[in-house]
Amino acid sequence: MKHKYFVVFAAYLLATLPVSAQLPVVKADQALKTFGTMGKEVTPLRRDSEAELFRHEGKGCLTHMWFGGAFQGVAQTRIRIYVDGETNASIDMELYLGHGIGFGDEFAPWGVARIGKAGAPNSVYNTYRIPFGKSIRVTGQLAPDTSGSPLCWWIIRGTENLPVELGGVRLPDQARLKLYKLENHTAQPLEEFSLCDVKGDGALYQVTMAAKGLRHLEDEKQRWKDFSFMEACMRAYIGGAKEPLFLSSGLEDYFLGTYYFNKGRYATPVAGLTHFDKDENEFSAYRFHEDDPVFFQNGLRLTSRCGEKIGDKVFHDPPAARYTTYVWLYQW
Repeated sequence: MKHKYFVVFAAYLLATLPVSAQLPVVKADQALKTFGTMGKEVTPLRRDSEAELFRHEGKGCLTHMWFGGAFQGVAQTRIRIYVDGETNASIDMELYLGHGIGFGDEFAPWGVARIGKAGAPNSVYNTYRIPFGKSIRVTGQLAPDTSGSPLCWWIIRGTENLPVELGGVRLPDQARLKLYKLENHTAQPLEEFSLCDVKGDGALYQVTMAAKGLRHLEDEKQRWKDFSFMEACMRAYIGGAKEPLFLSSGLEDYFLGTYYFNKGRYATPVAGLTHFDKDENEFSAYRFHEDDPVFFQNGLRLTSRCGEKIGDKVFHDPPAARYTTYVWLYQW
């Protein structure tokens, strides 16, 4: 009987420890070792080919990237991250969209722990945890409309044998961060469209959306309806489910805004509005699921909608809209 009580008491003590204290101790032959590089006022980027900015062999996790430079097309500069010898980069992003910014918006400064833009033009950073098991390689390529060989600056850093945690949970060693993109998709009113549709197990990490309503009513009193494409509820279909897990009561709600972002820009650790143009019916926003994890098993289909219909009720009068979305998933 005493043994039984001891086991229960030990389990209680373990459960009350911080998650970090419950994690396995790093072994001596798996020492934490920080690595990194920088580029200072150099001109490696080209339009017709990738330039290698960094390469590292081993097992670990990228923890920080920063990019600087003032030239035409900087927002569309392509950054690719090749993990474990990939032929096709699992992370292939436009520089600004990869940092939550749509429409090439140069507003600064703003920032949170994971992403930000501290200067203009350019000066964007992230602290994404990007794990790898054998190697990591980062490249850059100029946008097609960029001319010459502009001056660039960058910082890339990481740590060997650093585990990745999400929502207080240590992810499996085989977890990898991957980026799924939907680019320039024109959706008709009430169309439900997929931002990603993947197999296997994992967790939703981040969503960036840049959206533009494609109507401009002449009656100023009715203009608000041009933003009613934002009535969309975000949906997650997990494990092939026919019915969704609703992630929001509206599109601006998903990004923690309200009333069609009537108060303008904001940046919080959970979500932020990085671009808003009321006259052009445009917005871009980011949403992290780091402390609000959405785990999935046997697949995830993440969808949005152009406007919303619940039962027989259509919410207002949504116009067609154009969307670009970036969805970041940890998969294992």
